[in-house]
Amino acid sequence: MKLPQDTRRALIRKYKDTVLPAGVFAIRNTLNGRVYLAGSLDVEGAMNRARFELGLRSHRNRALVRDWAAHGAEHFTFEVIDRVKERDDPAFDRAEELEKLLALWREELLRGNSETNEMGYNTP
Repeated sequence: MKLPQDTRRALIRKYKDTVLPAGVFAIRNTLNGRVYLAGSLDVEGAMNRARFELGLRSHRNRALVRDWAAHGAEHFTFEVIDRVKERDDPAFDRAEELEKLLALWREELLRGNSETNEMGYNTP
């Protein structure tokens, strides 16, 4: 089915103008409890990319890739744990808000575990 040119242009513009949800997501290893935290301005897309990269064993976090290969995909869960609350304020910076949210969740989920380095894949 061929759409009229004006309708097609309007649909393309609407798609390009759509603001994707930004947020923080977690990949959890259900066997050992370790968590990988990340944030993105397109949280759903970033989660899908991480899942795809893990399947190819090309994710940038080597420890996560090792556990994924050793335990299998069935022992990992993916979840959006928080989303950036959008505002109409012209000074609102989505990226800055995302960084604050990610720092808050890292503190919350990985707090007190830096000595053992066992709870998070993100810890150095």
